[in-house]
Amino acid sequence: MTSEGERLYEVGDKVVYPHHGAGKIVKKELKEILGQRREYLTIQILYNDMTVMVPCENAEAAGLRKVIGEEIVDEVLAVLRDDGTQMPKNWNRRFKHNRDKIKTGDIFELAEVVRNLSIRDLDKGLSTGEKQMFGRAKKILASELMYARDMEEQEAIDFLENLLEDIGERRDADAVAVKKGAEALVD
Repeated sequence: MTSEGERLYEVGDKVVYPHHGAGKIVKKELKEILGQRREYLTIQILYNDMTVMVPCENAEAAGLRKVIGEEIVDEVLAVLRDDGTQMPKNWNRRFKHNRDKIKTGDIFELAEVVRNLSIRDLDKGLSTGEKQMFGRAKKILASELMYARDMEEQEAIDFLENLLEDIGERRDADAVAVKKGAEALVD
């Protein structure tokens, strides 16, 4: 009997491991660990130069998935450009809310966290923990965009930073336009 993970993933595949980011499967091998012989995937995670071993049979349960294709990138960028969604006002609830979204491994949830933290950073600033989370979330997102768009690591990081900066500038310009429009109505 062949498990889903054994069929889905091969050496060289680019995958995303939730909470750690995109990486490449560098090995697929049988190992005996704690008296159990299983097939394991060894994944080299890009952004923190970490290696993760996942039993093939648990790959899906662990949230492992293949990197998005080029056709999904535009949808992810659209999420980044959207207006922010309501987040808890209490910082520790907000932190947990965002951490849970990152843990899902879903690229759209991750993009939403990056967008919302970016907006909050511009509007009110971030707590130390949220700054660290924002940095990590951006790196995880950039690591997947790197593989999806066939970019170099730094190129993907710069691309994401520039995109967030442009979005922030547009939000500021829109806020000024709204304020001027409101002042014109009063006059």
